[in-house]
Amino acid sequence: MVDLPAEPILATPVETFTLPVNWFAEPKWDGFRAFAAHDAAGSTVLRSHGRNDLSVAFPEIAAALRELPFSVVFDGELVAWEETRLAFERLTQRLHRRGAAAQRAAAAQPAHYVVFDLLHVNGQSLHERPYIERRQALETLFQREGLAAPWTLCPSTGDAEVAREWLG
Repeated sequence: MVDLPAEPILATPVETFTLPVNWFAEPKWDGFRAFAAHDAAGSTVLRSHGRNDLSVAFPEIAAALRELPFSVVFDGELVAWEETRLAFERLTQRLHRRGAAAQRAAAAQPAHYVVFDLLHVNGQSLHERPYIERRQALETLFQREGLAAPWTLCPSTGDAEVAREWLG
């Protein structure tokens, strides 16, 4: 299995918003931060920031991982939608479901995985590369593979005005 990072790269709160040159911003998601990994041998892992296995509670994401035709480690966030809003409570209701109960919940209210970083792909670690290189590789991967639901590419911008709108 591909090694997962010990800790995710976390956002840092600031008093006032500025976006320095060559920095990027992403929207804040109301979900569960998680690493999603799949290797060439077919092993998959969906692990929370706190190192808990989320695969059994979110079988639709684990199944989507198994279908990927490449090895990968994503950093992202599990989210659930309720009409036009994120529904954090839908995720918390699923945390302790297993087996048939988890499958029914996945069918009734499927989760999505918003990907905001690519840490490993096809045997190549990107973890030490600059964000801009990882982001380009992530966008290329989404486009080349035609990744769609439950995968979602997180928006990213270097434009401070766009980022301010997201904060609004």
